[in-house]
Amino acid sequence: MEQSEVQLLADKLDKLIERCAKLERDNALLRESQDDWNRERAQLMQKNDLAKNKIEAMIGRLRALEQH
Repeated sequence: MEQSEVQLLADKLDKLIERCAKLERDNALLRESQDDWNRERAQLMQKNDLAKNKIEAMIGRLRALEQH
């Protein structure tokens, strides 16, 4: 191999390493973002269940009032 071919290969390898590092950083950020969304989703589901239970309790009380 000539020196220029070796240098070209080394340059390509450096670019590949840089791209791999960038992809790893991007992947870590995406995973962190996904974790945040999952936590928010869990909180919203919990709030939704709480609201649903309160509404069902109110409906039950209204029905009880109707029967009296």
